[in-house]
Amino acid sequence: MLENNFSKIILESGTDEAGRGCLAGPVTAAAVILPFHFENEILNDSKQLSEKIREKLRPIIEQQAITFAVTHLHPKEIDEINILNASMKGMQECVLKLNPLPEFIIVDGNRMLNAKLGLKNSHGKQFSKNEIELLKSIPNTSIVKGDSKFMSIAAASVLAKTYRDEYMNTIHEEFPMYNWKKNKGYPTQEHREAIRKYGITKYHRVTFRLLPEQLKLEI
Repeated sequence: MLENNFSKIILESGTDEAGRGCLAGPVTAAAVILPFHFENEILNDSKQLSEKIREKLRPIIEQQAITFAVTHLHPKEIDEINILNASMKGMQECVLKLNPLPEFIIVDGNRMLNAKLGLKNSHGKQFSKNEIELLKSIPNTSIVKGDSKFMSIAAASVLAKTYRDEYMNTIHEEFPMYNWKKNKGYPTQEHREAIRKYGITKYHRVTFRLLPEQLKLEI
């Protein structure tokens, strides 16, 4: 059974992301504040749940959460600031969208939420000075495998995964030859063979190793 709360502060947000290891599509972040005594027996790390269970949980989380937010960071931004920074920036953007704002934040992984703020990139959202100061002011901690330990991080992982899968299903219709509806942009053999045959799209991350012989790939 997952724990409800880490800090014992009522307005505690969990944050997580999905799609970090993909070759195509966005990295998607989510932040969720659940009621202090929220209970759900099937909620877990999204990677441990079937697609059917994730889809069942999504409306439950959305309806019962005090507040939640989801953000996509797209390939151009990922290529510019790197995937780790993009993942963190996505979670930071989500926190700023929460209403009410959290008084404490728990982050899945080993990097605190305010480790790097205000990146000066040409794609995506630019944080204002006030937003940076706000993010700095909220206490937070990182928790390795937090999505299998705390309800709010698990809920964020489910939202991030389901929203990202929904996005990949949509762009699959534009480029069905890559079968993103099935592989969701991950580096499967099928996906890499499609890249070899058809080249890349505007949804591919050009700084990633799309093929083993990356230097031969025409971009």
